[in-house]
Amino acid sequence: PGVSAWWNSVSEDDLWLSALVLGEIRKGLELVRDRDEFKAEALEKWLDEVISSFGDRVIPIDTAIAEEWGRMTAIRSVSVIDTLLAATAKVHGLTFVTRNVADVAELNVDVLNPFDA
Repeated sequence: PGVSAWWNSVSEDDLWLSALVLGEIRKGLELVRDRDEFKAEALEKWLDEVISSFGDRVIPIDTAIAEEWGRMTAIRSVSVIDTLLAATAKVHGLTFVTRNVADVAELNVDVLNPFDA
């Protein structure tokens, strides 16, 4: 209920997505493909809709994000993906929406756990 309520309270224009999230979704989709082609095809269609829906609100990794990532990983050793996502949010002045709040707590980035919302 918390995630749905949060999702419905946010304007679509205020939602941004890191290109890394698309890669994580693709990875999961490909891991499913060998076991369940039907499910993989459904996920493929959903991913296409996500990409289309976000359009120019998909944020690539650039030099500023890479540099912030370097600063963050010097503070705390956290997974590469989580720190790149946190760095992306910080560089772009966004709130990092994640369930892994504890992993990025010391990285000086605004964080929201929608499961607690």
